[in-house]
Order: sequence, then structure tokens, then C-alpha cells
Amino acid sequence: MKTGLIFDMDGTLWDSSENVAASWTEKIRHLGLNRPPVTQKDIMSVMGLTMDRIADTIFSDLPQNERMELLDLCCQYENEYLRCHGGVLYPDLEKTLICLKEHYPLYIVSNCQQGYIEAFLEYFDFQKYFDDIECYGNNLKQKGDNIALLAHRNGLEKAFYIGDIQGDYDAAQKAGVSFIHAAYGFGTIAQTVPELTQFSGLPALLASIHAQ
Repeated sequence: MKTGLIFDMDGTLWDSSENVAASWTEKIRHLGLNRPPVTQKDIMSVMGLTMDRIADTIFSDLPQNERMELLDLCCQYENEYLRCHGGVLYPDLEKTLICLKEHYPLYIVSNCQQGYIEAFLEYFDFQKYFDDIECYGNNLKQKGDNIALLAHRNGLEKAFYIGDIQGDYDAAQKAGVSFIHAAYGFGTIAQTVPELTQFSGLPALLASIHAQ
């Protein structure tokens, strides 16, 4: 049975919130707009949401079309910024990916803009660990749809989605895959599910799940 591991990005693999906030603030300044700086707290509050909902939250004072225009400009610059500056990986992430890759194909599905996952992979040279990626920015599909799309595209008979917020659990349910909560991330889960307190614990947790 082909079993794959599909990862969320923010709050699961890394925390890019500080550099995302810095890049948005820098872009807004470059545009000459009289707006307050975008803070790390602002970015953390919307991690995991689709791009339209992020625009509605961060730029709520602007008309709808202007929100999306500014968001697009910020996200384009963000990708460039992250390719140069990266983000903060969770402890022992690469070591754990190497271990997992010996037993599972690895994937990423995120609600991010096009190019964001690629910036993560390029900065850390992680392309070798992941077989496929998908995101909201590629096709405007919701996360549950993209998890199902990726699983079907790669012929997965079973999959685990690893994410940190309630929306990740809901997306996994919609896609019909198992869920593991990255409890060290940004959110909590109302349901009782397998839980990771640190990323490096994933191989042992998977072994215990398979042994049941």
C-alpha cells in the first residue's frame, strides 16, 4: 500500500512570520503608502488562511480590489525575500525528513501563494525530499481539495496530513486522509487526534500508529 505524508507549511515545517512581516512592511514602504508596519503578530494571526481571507483581514480598511492588488504585490516580494532570508525551521527538521524519506514519499499542500513553497525548498535545498507540492495560489482550490488532488495525482492509497490548526484537520477530513496535529505550531484542534509535541517525534508516532 502506497502511503504518503503530506505536510502543511506554516506552523508545521517552519515559522516564516517574522520575515514575511518584514517583507510586507518593506514593500509597502517601497510603494510609498502611508500605512503602519505589518507586524509578526499580524502575520501569525492569519497563517493558514487562503489569500483572499488574509487580504480581508490585514488590509480590511481598503476596498476589495485594492486589498487584493496590494496583497499580490506583497506576496510577490515576500517570495523574493524568503528566497534570500528563509525562515525558522523547527528543530531537527532536516534530520527527521531524511529519516522519513526512507519509508514514505513526502509532499506539501498549503493555502499559500504560488512560489511560496518553492522559496522554502530553494532556500534550504529541500527539493530532494519532496515528491510533489500543491497550493491555493496555483489553482484557487481549498486545502481539502488540494490534498485530495495531490493524493490522487501521486497514486496514494493512504495518506497522513500533518498540520497545526483546526482548518488543517477539517481539510484532511474533507480529503479523506488521516490527520496528525503539529501541536508545537500555531493552533489547537478540538478533536482527539495523534499529536506531535516536536517535529522530530514524527517517525516514532507513525510507528506507533502502524503498530495499532
